Amino acid sequence: MKLEGLRVVDLSSFLPGPYLTLSLADHGAEVIKIEAPGDGDPGRAIGLADGEATVFFRTLNRGKKSVVLDLKSAFGRKALHALCRTADIFVESFRPGVMRRLGADYGTLAALNPRLVYCSISAFGQSGPYRERPAHDLAVEALAGPVGLTLGADGAPAIPGLAAADMLAAMQGLAAVLMALYRRERSGRGDFIDIAMHDAALGGLPNLLGPVFAEQRAPTPKQERTNGGAAFYRIYETRDGRHIVLGGQETKFVRNLLGELGRLDLAPLAERGPGPHQRPLIEFLAGVFRQRSRAEWIDWFRGRDICFAPVNDLREAASDPQAQARGMILRDAAGREHLGPVIKFRDEPAEPRLAAPWLGEHTEAMLAELGLAPEPD
Repeated sequence: MKLEGLRVVDLSSFLPGPYLTLSLADHGAEVIKIEAPGDGDPGRAIGLADGEATVFFRTLNRGKKSVVLDLKSAFGRKALHALCRTADIFVESFRPGVMRRLGADYGTLAALNPRLVYCSISAFGQSGPYRERPAHDLAVEALAGPVGLTLGADGAPAIPGLAAADMLAAMQGLAAVLMALYRRERSGRGDFIDIAMHDAALGGLPNLLGPVFAEQRAPTPKQERTNGGAAFYRIYETRDGRHIVLGGQETKFVRNLLGELGRLDLAPLAERGPGPHQRPLIEFLAGVFRQRSRAEWIDWFRGRDICFAPVNDLREAASDPQAQARGMILRDAAGREHLGPVIKFRDEPAEPRLAAPWLGEHTEAMLAELGLAPEPD
């Protein structure tokens, strides 16, 4: 695997940091998850369990090693420093200042190991007026704009279904870590990476910034091309109360569908771009789609060159033939389902290890490797 031989020290919890280090673990890195005494990562207690671990925890932390250290004690800091001398990557997700108080800031660790790539993920980053604010995904998305763009049928903001700030921060962090490792091959030195979830969420909106930059105004979500202002990029209700989407506005897709429906006369409305002028086309399509069930529309669209999809619930999405064929749903020996790796190499593919560590499972072995006796009670 691509990352065999790399050692990662992971002090992150919840979603962004663990998702980043999950990708590293799936591709061969040794990820050592440092957890606090007592309850460990809060993810161990989030949501439903189908075995010894919650689905939330095992989905994000499979294939990692769990080492329990009390970083508020001198022994815990000593053990962490010894471990970081042997590491390539360090990931943490605390608010600014916490790592310094625990003796694990970049300056301290880089003095011990100049080759260390240190990635910090926080809500607002290491600078700016909000740097010390507590925040999780929803608050970050509210400040950065995605919540204000996600409107329900009543026009009020709705909670996005995807934790976009968390996931975008994880992906940007992964890219940054790999960039820093690549640069280290030439420079011999690691680097400090400052990832802000707020930056990641705002940076993930380039397709919606036309009105913001060109006219210094906020977009009107339901009139924008990807937020409901275009007939061919919308959600429609079917006869049975389910939903489908049209998801492609290119002329060929517009004309393919309207030709099949005998209404090519409406095509110019779509071809003029998004906006209120598309209302007659939207109303026509809404009436058409209410005439059949979702299952009937799935059959009708099959084989036609039109961007269409049913709106799946998450159970349907996990069972979908495409997800299954791509190895996105894996099963362990006990039959439990797991998310598969997203990054797929032709050579040296990922080899995800589907077992999640129990709290402190690898503490004794790791301390022995470092030449340290367990901390006295």
